Amino acid sequence: MAKVDIYTSAACPYCIKAKQLLDKKGVGYNELRVDQTPGLVEEAIQRSGGLRTVPQIFINDAHVGGCDELYALDKEGRLDPLLGVS
Repeated sequence: MAKVDIYTSAACPYCIKAKQLLDKKGVGYNELRVDQTPGLVEEAIQRSGGLRTVPQIFINDAHVGGCDELYALDKEGRLDPLLGVS
């Protein structure tokens, strides 16, 4: 199973939607709440190459983008192999 990090905030509907897709696939993830730990904002910006929005999603330390990119990967059939699910 892949290692998934997702930077989120509580009030973000895109964060909720991204987590729902991961939950549906039965994938565990490390949720990093930028609204609870201020230092995570800078960490997310650095890891994502300067992006300042949430969610920012990483699979096995590779940046895949946000919610829209996660759903696009799923639609293209490329998400399950990345996550190590079938």
